[in-house]
Amino acid sequence: MGRLAELKTMIEEGRIGFRMDEVMIGEHEFDPKFGSPGKRPMEFRVTWGPKHVLRWANPAHHGFMVGELEGTVTIDGLCDHTPCTGSLELRYLKEHKIRYSFGFKEGGQSYRYLGEKVDIHLWNLPRSHTTCFGRLFLLGTGELVSTSVTHFRIRSLPRFLASVRLA
Repeated sequence: MGRLAELKTMIEEGRIGFRMDEVMIGEHEFDPKFGSPGKRPMEFRVTWGPKHVLRWANPAHHGFMVGELEGTVTIDGLCDHTPCTGSLELRYLKEHKIRYSFGFKEGGQSYRYLGEKVDIHLWNLPRSHTTCFGRLFLLGTGELVSTSVTHFRIRSLPRFLASVRLA
């Protein structure tokens, strides 16, 4: 079987997906219970995408526009290149947002990060697709640890697009 025929079969059987690499860089600020005041550096470097692109793109499927995410997170004063796993949800149609959700462990504690790119419309894509507002919680108690604003740098767009690959 040729490569194109094999690819066609994989797509039809729902055995093909894609992966992309994304870097978000910005600042965070600890809640007073968890750290000293002031803005500190934060970044996350993740690879995301669906394992099954046909299910991912199907509005009737429960995982519509939800892909797996894995990578590392650096939050100054808390962790440095710590492995994280979770999901990225494209919620364009109903909520006009993109949601990043991932967890990680550091110092014997489990954390959950929730970040959103919000108010996504055609007229504001350069801002809405590049700014992510996040909150970091202790997983066991739900206590707010930190708030953040991270950015996708437009100059990294060629590298981002070049990272797309079949999975």
